[in-house]
Amino acid sequence: MSRSSVQVGIVAGEASGDLLGSLLIGALKSAQPDIRFFGIAGPMMQAEGAQSLFPMQALSVRGYVEALGSLSKILAIRRALKHRLLLEKPDLFIGVDAPDFNLKLESVLKKAGIATVHFVSPSVWAWRPKRIDKVRRAVSHALLIFPFEEEIYRKAGIPATYVGHPLAHALPEPNRKTARERLGLRLDGEYLVLMPGSRLGELKALARLFIEAAKLLAAKRPQTRFLIPLVSRETRTAFEQSLREAEAHDLPIRILYGHAHDALQAADAALIASGTATLEALLLECPHVITYKVPWLTWQIMRRQALQPWIGLPNILAEASIVPEIIQNQATPDALAEALEHLLSDHNARDSQIESFKQQRARLKRNTPGLIAHALQPFLTGEKTLV
Repeated sequence: MSRSSVQVGIVAGEASGDLLGSLLIGALKSAQPDIRFFGIAGPMMQAEGAQSLFPMQALSVRGYVEALGSLSKILAIRRALKHRLLLEKPDLFIGVDAPDFNLKLESVLKKAGIATVHFVSPSVWAWRPKRIDKVRRAVSHALLIFPFEEEIYRKAGIPATYVGHPLAHALPEPNRKTARERLGLRLDGEYLVLMPGSRLGELKALARLFIEAAKLLAAKRPQTRFLIPLVSRETRTAFEQSLREAEAHDLPIRILYGHAHDALQAADAALIASGTATLEALLLECPHVITYKVPWLTWQIMRRQALQPWIGLPNILAEASIVPEIIQNQATPDALAEALEHLLSDHNARDSQIESFKQQRARLKRNTPGLIAHALQPFLTGEKTLV
């Protein structure tokens, strides 16, 4: 097989997967430049050369109940993509996170003789542990990003490689002064980042809560300035609408297009919706408060299937309550504002979080591109096919 003939199908379902997918594509292209990626990709993956056959945003749906309204569209996309992949028979298919979409697709492709890799394990260690059986049926190999996942996959008999977390490898050592200079912020100012989610539905659901908490905090700490990094024109429009509805025209807030990593490095603290952004805050040593709210029925389903007492990755990694989690009915503007005021005013609370973050970053940082390239090279050269 010539190097130029290598074809890889790939699917990412949201902004965090797009970032991870772009890092994976870069790693494989560095080892094997003449390689083609096609499937479903976001802007960062497309910038690395991936061809997107369908818009990634169509898969970015929040929660069980909310997904029902988009289910027919998502299933139609998966059928069309499956047909294309079975027709072209790529050398390898890589599903980047998005397990509810990717595992079913991977299972079909594997049965058809196409090697499949899943990058980022479903959180079987947190909830719905029986999904590991679906993973076993669906994948030829798994790429794991957390060290404690190795033992789970070994016991399940699934070939897997711990590659470290791509963000831990890619992100620079945090530097608050440099980040503030890049954003044009005062070096002696007090800044708090608001991160209500990258998905449009998530942002619409949480924006008002974040804004009301910010208003209360601003009333108590008028020196605080707020930053909100948004990923698209749609999310900016939605957030600006929430600002108008909350009559928050006096709120000292600056909307950023992107620059989430700069904002987290520059900030004294953050309010973050549970998800990948909490891990980014950990890696960039930004103390924060975690919150989340979903519809009642979605929460009942999630709560009954939970295996961990925490929802935030910094706490799960530390196996301790390092970062405050204020969720569901407890997630009120008053409760969030109080937690944030404590974090901003108590240096010991911030230092305690940062010390834990440094320890977890050391565990997650590996030569991720090299480990990915090494693990997948046998599939790309034909030395290894299905397991």
